[in-house]
Amino acid sequence: MKNTLRRWRATWNPDMYHGWGREKRYFEGWYFKLVDAGENHVFAVIPGISKTADGVQHAFIQVLDGKNCQASYHQFEALQFQPSPRGFQLQLGNNSFSADHVELDLPELQGRLGFKHRTPWPKMLGAPGIMGWYSFVPFMECYHGVVSLHHQLTGEMRVHGAPADFSGGVGYIEKDWGISFPRSWIWMQSNHFEKTEKICLMASVARIPWLGSYFIGYIVGFQWGERLFRFATYTGAQMKAGLGENTVSLSFRDRRYRLEIVGEQAPGAKLVSPITGNMSGKVNESMQGTLHVRFFESDKLLFEDTGRNAGLEIAGEVEGLLTDAWRR
Repeated sequence: MKNTLRRWRATWNPDMYHGWGREKRYFEGWYFKLVDAGENHVFAVIPGISKTADGVQHAFIQVLDGKNCQASYHQFEALQFQPSPRGFQLQLGNNSFSADHVELDLPELQGRLGFKHRTPWPKMLGAPGIMGWYSFVPFMECYHGVVSLHHQLTGEMRVHGAPADFSGGVGYIEKDWGISFPRSWIWMQSNHFEKTEKICLMASVARIPWLGSYFIGYIVGFQWGERLFRFATYTGAQMKAGLGENTVSLSFRDRRYRLEIVGEQAPGAKLVSPITGNMSGKVNESMQGTLHVRFFESDKLLFEDTGRNAGLEIAGEVEGLLTDAWRR
C-alpha cells in the first residue's frame, strides 16, 4: 500500500521517483544539462537506476562531455540509490540531485551548483506534466518529464581537475522512466539563442507502442520569454519530419501557430540506454548541434533564431517517423 501511494503521488509530481516497489524490468533517469556562462563547458549528467528482467539491479551516473565528445558510465550498488518519497531529491553515493541543485563527486566533475529562476513545465487539470493525459496510462513503455525548461546556474566545479565557474550559466532538466526507450526517436533541445529572452526549445518524436500496434507520438515545448507554446499528440497538433545527410527537420502546427526546426548534426558520443530495464542499448548524442528555429502565427513570422549547444539524438529505425505531409 505504501508503494502504491508513493507511485500515485509521483504521477501528480513527475519530477519525483516513480519506481517504488518495482524490482524488475524498470529504469528511471534524470538528465541535467549544465553549460557555463562562457560556453566553454557543456555537460549532461544523468543519474539513474536499472532493474533487469532477471531482477539484477544497479544505479549509475552517466556523464557526457559535449565539448570533448566523451561519455563515461559510473556504476553504483543499487542500495546507494536513495530517492526521497516526499519530493524530487536523490542521493547516490557522494552525489546528490534535486530540482534546485546538483552536487557531484565524480572523476570528471566535483563541486556543487545551484539552480535559480527555474521554469517548470506547467501543471493543468488532467495533465500533471509534459505527457498530458498519457501520464495516467498504466502500460506505456516509456514516460517523459521536464523538471525545468530553463534556469540559471550558480557555483563552481572542478572540471577534469581544473576550477571552473559556472555562475551565470544555463541549465535544463528532464527525465524518463519505464521499461525501455522507444524503438526509434528524434530528440533535440537548446537554451542558447542570440536573442536575450529566456528561451528553451525541446522537441521529441517517437514510435510509441499501443495496444498491440503503435503510433507516432510527439511532444514539443517552445519557451519564449514567459510564454510556453506546446505542440503534442494530445493537443491535436500536426507534424512533419524529414531527414537529410547531416540535418533533421521537424515542423509542428495547430490552429494558430506553426513551429519549424532544422537541426544540424555534429560529432557526439555514445550514451547507454535502457532495454527492458537493462542498460544495454546505445545512442549517439551530440551537444554541439545547432537548431534553426522559425515560429509563426498563421503566416506571420514572429521569431527566427539559431540555437547552439544543442542536444540532438536520432536513434533507431527513424524512417518510420518521417512524413512529407502533415499528420497527427
